[in-house]
Amino acid sequence: MLVNLAENNSVANRFIAELRNIELQKDRLRFRRNLERIGEVLAYEISKTLDYEPVEVETPLGIATHTLPADRLVLATILRAGLPLHQGMLNFFDQADNAFISAYRRHHKDGSFDIQLEYVSCGDLNDAVLILADPMLATGASVDMALKHLLRHGTPKMVIASTAGVEAVQRQYPKAHLWLGAIDEELTAKAYIVPGLGDAGDLAYGEKV
Repeated sequence: MLVNLAENNSVANRFIAELRNIELQKDRLRFRRNLERIGEVLAYEISKTLDYEPVEVETPLGIATHTLPADRLVLATILRAGLPLHQGMLNFFDQADNAFISAYRRHHKDGSFDIQLEYVSCGDLNDAVLILADPMLATGASVDMALKHLLRHGTPKMVIASTAGVEAVQRQYPKAHLWLGAIDEELTAKAYIVPGLGDAGDLAYGEKV
């Protein structure tokens, strides 16, 4: 399954446009909030695909039956750029368990880079729905690394990637469901997305040394 929010007109298009806008990017609070709002939209759309079960709720005057989500969710993200997107999804999936991965690109003098992993915090994934929230997907290396380490903690019933790119993940994880804000066609020699939006982590939290 592949869902691209940009293929249909919705308020999410405005949030994505503001993320890209070089002038609006100067407002870090607005940038973080737009990532968070996209996470909320994605969470709502993802919720339509989950398993549900009827639950009786006692009211002051009687009993009401509601069909509620039955899946156990685990929301995962890669520090630090993924935090606002993750928080947006957590606003809706507020009962979910959470997983965090500390990783970064280590660049080499020849222009290449590799992904360095420093820390993984994750609970039991067996029979859960794993949702990996990552605001940018260029080569797919960071998502591949994240999923390889997360899947050591169990076998989820479904894997969902909420991100901004697609092809590499489709090749490596053909059963994964992908929920995208937008798809950009160009990737530079240095693995930067064009037109993209820049470094999401730096724009959200400040430039790193």
